[in-house]
Amino acid sequence: MSPAKSNEKNTSASVSHPVTMEDHKNLNRTHIVKKTTAVSDALGFPDGDQFEQDLTEILQSDAEASGEIVVIALCDSDHFDHINKDFGCAEGDRVLIETGRHIRASVPGDARVYRIGGDEFGIIFRGSLEREDIFLLLNEMKNSLRVSTPDGERQSITVGMATAFQDASRTPELIRKADSAVFRAKVAGGNRVAMAREEKMVPKTSHYTQDQLQRLARAAKQEGVGEAILLREALDMLLKKYDV
Repeated sequence: MSPAKSNEKNTSASVSHPVTMEDHKNLNRTHIVKKTTAVSDALGFPDGDQFEQDLTEILQSDAEASGEIVVIALCDSDHFDHINKDFGCAEGDRVLIETGRHIRASVPGDARVYRIGGDEFGIIFRGSLEREDIFLLLNEMKNSLRVSTPDGERQSITVGMATAFQDASRTPELIRKADSAVFRAKVAGGNRVAMAREEKMVPKTSHYTQDQLQRLARAAKQEGVGEAILLREALDMLLKKYDV
């Protein structure tokens, strides 16, 4: 047997029968990709990367100068983990697909709907619809969801929304504001719509090296934003990495 075939066989075996921690991680990534593809293929929504790209293009356009209202919403399924755990991934996929279709049918045709990943969907509203009207629309969307879990319970969603140029003018900050609204609503019990709000900064002692602070200052100057904004963006990336 050639070395190439031997290596291929060993790689295949390690994936099929995970032995090391890295094998388990690789197998888990494969399962996640398959699951994400199954739901995304059924819905045909753009993904999270496209969501960020489209939002960035809008924020860098003349939308603010022309007086357009730009609002994003993040829709997160409540208590979704137990569906996959208790009833299997096929039922989890069904719930996500039905939820995604309901979201698409509940918003105006010019609103863009995305599959962010996992059990989260994103929406970009752009036009003349006022923020308060969008809030009412999202609330009705939440209230009219009629997706049942296998045990007969009604699936609910929690929505966080943020308004461009008012809550933030950069993509990471705007998404963070909407995500914070989701988190706040989840803590309050979920199954509700929450708007982004002015945040109270909480002092926290931190220690950075001199090199880090100098590089941070250069990055802030280069991007034309405050150092605190970049630090918050970095912390968001860290929290997302560890799924917190």
